[in-house]
Amino acid sequence: MKFDQLAQEAINELSTVEDIIRWSVSRMAEHEVFFGHGTDNPWDEALYLVAHGLNLPWQLAEKWRHTRLTRSERERIIDLLRQRIRENIPTPYLTGEAWFCGKPYLVDERVLIPRSPIGELINNRFAPWWPQDKQPQRILDLCTGSGCIGIACAHEFVDASVELLDISFDALEIADANISMHGLEGRVSALHSDLLTAASGRYDIIVSNPPYVDADDMAELPREYRHEPELALAAGEDGLDLVRIMLAEVRDYLTDDGVFILEVGNSYPALQAAYPQLAFEWPEFEQGGHGVCVLRASDLDLIGA
Repeated sequence: MKFDQLAQEAINELSTVEDIIRWSVSRMAEHEVFFGHGTDNPWDEALYLVAHGLNLPWQLAEKWRHTRLTRSERERIIDLLRQRIRENIPTPYLTGEAWFCGKPYLVDERVLIPRSPIGELINNRFAPWWPQDKQPQRILDLCTGSGCIGIACAHEFVDASVELLDISFDALEIADANISMHGLEGRVSALHSDLLTAASGRYDIIVSNPPYVDADDMAELPREYRHEPELALAAGEDGLDLVRIMLAEVRDYLTDDGVFILEVGNSYPALQAAYPQLAFEWPEFEQGGHGVCVLRASDLDLIGA
């Protein structure tokens, strides 16, 4: 039975919040939508969409589950499901919100949806690579997108000044909006920059989730990822087009005891092969994820040696 027919039946017949959550889970499973933008299963995805359609918190309290829906509420929720299933639009673009390090961020199709495993490193204050008895003074988030990584660093290190750099003016509009939403205008700034061109001085911590998807992976991306800006994903044949530039320059912007945290995802074998002289450290993540390396300033001194 086609989705539109099932949707019309649902609008006419479903009664409670619990009914429409269950219906949404069934339809997403039936259509094999891809999950990778904040959830990994249809149940959580349905909770987000239903709660958003009802203007309720996504952690729906039990007392709401058995309340009855109006027809307009059913229509609004099922329209969201239609966009999620038929157009493969990721849920955070439909809700305008994504969560990172336990806090909400504004997102739309001008920026990647926050999902980096770097969030776990931020929550751990970059231990053991950054001394826990020392406060970083300056932090740089390179290729910032929505600003979520740099802003999360500002929340974690409350005495640090943080700069967010990106080449996309569209992305910087979102980053500025998130700086304002988090009340960090005095301590976090977003600047237009082609990689490190707008950087100045030295930073204790430089963190980057740059474009790193190689040509093969770009060709195989699920349709959901096609809604994200290609500028923030594609990075040449081996995924290292921008990373090579960064590694050639980043040491000049690090303090002598500084650290560089870099996400390269599935391009990590190419990175290791291209720089056999570097002592990459690859954290293991309790919450899932891979392809993030840590380099100390002294490691970067070996480039060109």
